[in-house]
Amino acid sequence: MRFSAAMTAERWLPGQIASRITPLLRRVDAVLFSPDERSEAGRMSLIAFAVRIVSAAIAFVSQVLLARWMGGFEYGIFVLVWVSMVIVGSLSCFGFHTSVIRFIPEYREKGMLAELRGVLFASRLFVLIASTVIAASGMAGVWFFSGRIESYYVVPFFLGMFCLPMLALSDVLQGLARANSWAFSALVPTYIVRPVLILVFMAAALLAGFAPTAETAVLASIAATYVTTIAQFARVASRADKRVPAGPRSIQLNYWLKISLPIFLVESFFFLLTNADVLMVGFYMEPDRVAVYFATVKTLALVHFVYFAVKAGVAQRYAQIAHGEPEKLAGFARETVSWTFWPSLAMGLLVLLLGEPLLGMFGPGFDAGYPLLFLLVAAVVARSAVGPCESLLTMSGHQNVCAMVYAATLALNIGLNVALIPTLGLWGAAIATSAAMIFEATALSFTVWRKLGIVMVLFIPVRSAMEKA
Repeated sequence: MRFSAAMTAERWLPGQIASRITPLLRRVDAVLFSPDERSEAGRMSLIAFAVRIVSAAIAFVSQVLLARWMGGFEYGIFVLVWVSMVIVGSLSCFGFHTSVIRFIPEYREKGMLAELRGVLFASRLFVLIASTVIAASGMAGVWFFSGRIESYYVVPFFLGMFCLPMLALSDVLQGLARANSWAFSALVPTYIVRPVLILVFMAAALLAGFAPTAETAVLASIAATYVTTIAQFARVASRADKRVPAGPRSIQLNYWLKISLPIFLVESFFFLLTNADVLMVGFYMEPDRVAVYFATVKTLALVHFVYFAVKAGVAQRYAQIAHGEPEKLAGFARETVSWTFWPSLAMGLLVLLLGEPLLGMFGPGFDAGYPLLFLLVAAVVARSAVGPCESLLTMSGHQNVCAMVYAATLALNIGLNVALIPTLGLWGAAIATSAAMIFEATALSFTVWRKLGIVMVLFIPVRSAMEKA
C-alpha cells in the first residue's frame, strides 16, 4: 500500500480542516503517484523544477566564487567564452537533441523497432562527428583570425573548442533521457554535476598554484565537461539501448534531418536570442562590463528556470497527444500555462527583493546591474504567461513556423542591441532583450492560436476567445 497524503489528512486532521485540504492533497497524490501520462509529465516538470532550483543555487554560488577568485576582467573573458561554447555545442546537435524526443515515443508506440534502434544509434554518432568537425573548424578560425581578435580572447576561445564534442553529446543524451521520462538522468549531469565539477577543478587548480585566469577556468570547464558527459553516456546510452530488443537498425538520416533542421533553426534562434545580449555586450564593451551584465542575467536565471523546468517536463507529453486528440491537447496545454506563470511571478518578486545583495556577493561594482533586474524580470514574467508555446508547436509538427517566429525575434533583438548598446550601455542590452522577449511571447501565442486553435494566454478566457475566433 503506497503512501497517500489525502488519506493521512482525512484520518488524523480535524474534520473541517481535512475537508478543506483533502482536495488539494488528492491532486498532489495524483501527480506524485498516478501512473497515467499526464501525471508522468507533471512529475517530470516537478523533478525538473527541483533540479533547476538546486542548479540555480549551485550556479549562482559557483559564479560568485569564480568572479571573486578571478576578478571582473578575467571573469568577463571566461563568461563570454563559456557562453559561446555552450551555444555552439548545442547548435552542433543540428536539432537531433530535440527531435529524438518526438521520434522515440512515436516509434515505440507504433512498434517501429528498427527505426527506434536506428535513431538511438545515429543521433549519437551524427552529433559526435558533426560537433568534432565544427570544433576543428573553430580552432582553425581562431588561429587564422587571431590578429583581428583581442589578444586576451585568443587562447581561451581556442581551448574552449575542445569542449564542443562533449557539450553536444551531452545535449543529445539529455534528449534521449527526456524522451524516456528519465528526469534525473536528463537534468542532473548538465545542471548539477557539471557546474559543481567546474568549481571543484577550478579550486584544485588554484590550490596547485595555477593563476586565477580565464585560461585556467576554461581548462577546469573542459575537464568537468568530459568527466560529466562520459559518465552520462555510460548510463543513458546503455539504459536506452536495453529498452529495445536486439534486431536490425533502419537508418533514415534524410528524413530525420528534414525534421531536425527546422528544429535546429528554432533551437539556434532560441539560444542566440537567450544569449544575444551577453554576446553583444561582449562585442561592444570591455570584459568587466560583460561580467556585470552576466552576473545580472545569472541572478535573473532564478526566474528563468521555472519556464525551462516546465518545458522539460511537457515536451514528451505534447508529442504523445499532438496527433488525433485535439481537445486533450488543448486542455493540457492550457494547464501548462499556469505551471509557468505563477511560480515565475513568485520567483520574480523574490529576485527583486534580494537582487541587490545577491549581486553584491559577486564583488565590488556588480550591484550596478540591480536596476536592470526590474525591467528584465517583468519581461520574463510576461513571457511565462503564455507557457511553453515553442514546445507545443515543435512537437505538433509546426517547427517551421516556430523557426520563423524565432528568426524575427532574433533579428529584432540584435537590431535593438546594435542600436541601443553604443548609446545606453547595459541599459540598451536590457531594453533590447525585454522587448524581444515580449515580442516572442506574443508571436508564439498568436501562432499557436492560428495553427492549433489553442489559447495559450493565461488571462484570456477560453470561451470568449473561441467565440471571437
